[in-house]
Amino acid sequence: MAIRIIALDPDPILRERSKEVTKFNANLHKLLNDMAETMYDAEGVGLAAPQISILKRVIVVDPGDGTGLIEMVNPEITARDGEQVGPEGCLSMPGQNGEVRRYMNVTVNGMDRNGEPFTVEAEGFLARIFQHEIDHLNGVLFKDIALSMYERELPND
Repeated sequence: MAIRIIALDPDPILRERSKEVTKFNANLHKLLNDMAETMYDAEGVGLAAPQISILKRVIVVDPGDGTGLIEMVNPEITARDGEQVGPEGCLSMPGQNGEVRRYMNVTVNGMDRNGEPFTVEAEGFLARIFQHEIDHLNGVLFKDIALSMYERELPND
């Protein structure tokens, strides 16, 4: 496993649409392992492959509530309802937050690292993370849809 460099806005790779994964092999497993390690090292709750300059439809999420790590390949939101407005940040936009309107509940279909299909029913914060990370796969940053943006202080190292 390795910690990868996180692409920062305005890196143009963050605006590109990711390609669907068709090969479920050791390279994909290494990518997923590296993404999880990178996300945890950066103290994030989600990471999409474009954020480490890989244009593949791959995300990792861990809301930090005991759910644990969820790896999803080729994720797609197939159902959505309700509404929530709340704060978001992004590892590719350090120091910036925004108030973003999202669906309260989403159903996400995707595949695991071996190509086996599975579904996640997410609500609240987990639903927000899935929507944010899937937006990355389509070249969308949260600032594009934020109701408002604000700066936040970064912790001192």
